Amino acid sequence: MSPDEIRSVVLEKLVQVAPDIDAAQLDAEMPIRDQYDFDSMDFMHFAIAIGREFQIDIPEQDYTKLQSLDSTVDYLVRNSSASGK
Repeated sequence: MSPDEIRSVVLEKLVQVAPDIDAAQLDAEMPIRDQYDFDSMDFMHFAIAIGREFQIDIPEQDYTKLQSLDSTVDYLVRNSSASGK
């Protein structure tokens, strides 16, 4: 899976968890919590959803690496077999 494909899946999961997120307006570099009303439960559901989608366990200490769209995609490229690594 390419980084662009991973990005698309991450956006899909974000919108599923928090339907008020406008994927077209999301600043990929800015923490999601700073842009939308994305509380800790939303964040946990998001981490679980992408963990399931990419079939990886995301340790809680790595949650800080999932703060923005770009950082989440980078994390998944490095840690997921979906990236082909």
